[in-house]
Amino acid sequence: MKVAVNVAVVGAGWAGMAAAIAHTQAGRQVTVFEAARTVGGRARAVPGTLPDGTAATLDNGQHILIGAYAESLRLMRLVGVDTTTALLRLPLTLQFPDGQGLQLPDLPPPLDALLGIARAKGWSWRDKLALLRTATAWQLRGFRCAPQTSVAALCTTLTPRLMAEFIDPLCVSALNTPAHQASGQVFLRVLKDSLFSGRGGSNLLLPRADLGALFPQAAVRWLQQQGGRIVTGQRVQRLLPQAGGRWQLLGTGSEASDSTAPPETFDHITLACPSWEASRLVEGLAGTAGLASASRWSAAASALRFEAITTVYAHASGVRLPQPMLALRNTAAHPAQFVFDRGPLDGQHGLLAFVVSASDGDRAQIEQQVLQQATAQLALPALQPVQTVVEKRATFACTPGLQRPGMQVLPGLTACGDYVAGPYPATLEGAVLSGSAAAACATAG
Repeated sequence: MKVAVNVAVVGAGWAGMAAAIAHTQAGRQVTVFEAARTVGGRARAVPGTLPDGTAATLDNGQHILIGAYAESLRLMRLVGVDTTTALLRLPLTLQFPDGQGLQLPDLPPPLDALLGIARAKGWSWRDKLALLRTATAWQLRGFRCAPQTSVAALCTTLTPRLMAEFIDPLCVSALNTPAHQASGQVFLRVLKDSLFSGRGGSNLLLPRADLGALFPQAAVRWLQQQGGRIVTGQRVQRLLPQAGGRWQLLGTGSEASDSTAPPETFDHITLACPSWEASRLVEGLAGTAGLASASRWSAAASALRFEAITTVYAHASGVRLPQPMLALRNTAAHPAQFVFDRGPLDGQHGLLAFVVSASDGDRAQIEQQVLQQATAQLALPALQPVQTVVEKRATFACTPGLQRPGMQVLPGLTACGDYVAGPYPATLEGAVLSGSAAAACATAG
């Protein structure tokens, strides 16, 4: 009788749950360990309270998916999420409160982009022709550029208006890194896979449910139905290599409760925790005989720099935006790039979510600036702040030529997450693709 391979997944974010699903489908026995009390990692639900005392369900950051997120959509459906009702599908839209900007029609590529650019409001024909010429040149080069090229350097042929109203918001929403610092290579890959992946690939998919319900909570239920386990509120302190290429985790389960029972032994470990936690755990292996290569992986993970995302939730009774999502004109004094109306999305009418990508500054100051921006750009009645969520290490800084740590750490030890080497920036799709791939290449011992 064949004994199932025993696998530990450290971290119950989107990458971790994707890895747990893939391990389970490969016939392995899976236990997921999560340090927090809730699942979802950096894309999870958080409780809030409206000014009148009504309970609200917020997210630790407002997220957007796109139609090209094939793996995210596949996994949602697998665990029982109805993506047609859980996500609002809209054409790619970067329109401002005054109606200016870009909106693509529902046509196959490249016709949608061509017609969308031709119809863009507020853009001169010089702007439109510059974008068409530049985009054509990118396509002819196979959406490739030198690794050290920044997005700003990639776009030197574009007009200032296009940079301010198209490239900058698109870059910061996709890479969470300003255009002058962001990787042109990764930016082009995102454009290729969204705008040229097929009809609907560039569509915006706006969550109609909180981020916990959108995937990780359903994934937990699926995993438990398949016989898997999830242990929350238990932080892994150390990895211990064992004879025969097996592993033990210290700081989890019986170890954490001071039980005399020996720690469980695993055939394989997938690290799906944040990069700094994975670096800490792998660095702890560096002094072990034969595992000196762990230092190199740990150093690569710890060398990553991070960008913050701030989401300012504000409320006013009766407020409704003309669209569920609007772009905002971003300046030093008005830092938000986008605003979302949660009313048509999840029924929380009057609740707006302002997103400040690559944010920098004091929480209270950002909140005040955003409320002033709402008055200036949206002409709204006085909004009352509900909650401001600052995710200080929301994403890695996606800079040119960045060397990201690989998936394979050591025999029997893999890593996954949006920071692991791959073609995409720190997105939900990058996370789940990495989780599925880490489980697929896993070997025991």
